[in-house]
Amino acid sequence: MEFVGSHILSVDQFDRSDIEQIFAVADDMQPYAHRTRITRVLQGAILSNMFFESSTRTRVSFGCAFNLLGGEVRETTEIKSSAIAKGESLHDMARVLSGYSDVIVMRHPAEGSVKEFAEASRVPVINGGDGSNEHPTQALLDLYTIRKELEDRGDAIDGLRIAVVGDLRYGRAVHSLLKLLALFDNISVNLVSPPDLTAPLDSVRDLENKGHRVETFQNLEDGVNHVDILYVTRTQEERFPSQEEADRYRGLFRINQTIYTEHCEPNTVIMHPLPRDSRAAAQELDDDLNANPNLAIFRQTDNGVLIRMALFSLILDVADGVHDHAQPVTWFTARRTPRTLG
Repeated sequence: MEFVGSHILSVDQFDRSDIEQIFAVADDMQPYAHRTRITRVLQGAILSNMFFESSTRTRVSFGCAFNLLGGEVRETTEIKSSAIAKGESLHDMARVLSGYSDVIVMRHPAEGSVKEFAEASRVPVINGGDGSNEHPTQALLDLYTIRKELEDRGDAIDGLRIAVVGDLRYGRAVHSLLKLLALFDNISVNLVSPPDLTAPLDSVRDLENKGHRVETFQNLEDGVNHVDILYVTRTQEERFPSQEEADRYRGLFRINQTIYTEHCEPNTVIMHPLPRDSRAAAQELDDDLNANPNLAIFRQTDNGVLIRMALFSLILDVADGVHDHAQPVTWFTARRTPRTLG
């Protein structure tokens, strides 16, 4: 695809070469994301971060990525604090905000809302999640994490064995990730979920039509055997018709160190798009996994900044200029030096 000036609304926009280009630029962003070098390639540019649904990681990650490229960030974090609460249409809001911004990131609880907004925008729009539909940048950072974790052991995405566990019906990150995996070769996918929370049929058929192996499981222990990646997602209770119905699935598939030791391969990587539910009755990833070196959930979140920096650089056509006039950082190492408490 042509990245410059484009909206990023769905992973359907990408082919494999696009993914490889994004990942190559993300690799180049590491010294800036790690704050060992400074770039001001987007100095004077403005990001409008429009989050009309609760978010911490995604919103802050986008803002951090833009700031690290030298740009400025403006935010709205709730519908009630925006003109939408006064009846303003997405069309009108897009026309207004695109006059104030160079790029817009939007999250909205309604499926298709970001696409509708983008159609009226005069600047590029990135989908930060639209209802239970898609979350393209989460899927990109997940796939980037998978690549990095596998490379550390000399493997590649082609030939991947992955178990995807939890709420596969409403989990938008899962929907986007499955679409991206279909672009690669010889993927084996175990879909582990309750019968009423299975993955959308179009995602499953897309994988099967491209020659990948897909198996469905309702038993957690059987589904997590013999995989390279264990990708777990929480019950998306905010998308259920009622809290009572969501509570039926709370804590149903719970992975702890005992289950991991008994049913997973010793080097299976554990991933989660976060937030994980830390309530005692709901935990899908137990706290006793925190010391497991294969728990990659925080490496995932770090990778989110790299991917979003890459997308901003490509969309705003500054990827080739990031390193120009870059400066070393001297304060960061001292700030991050571990201190002994006592």
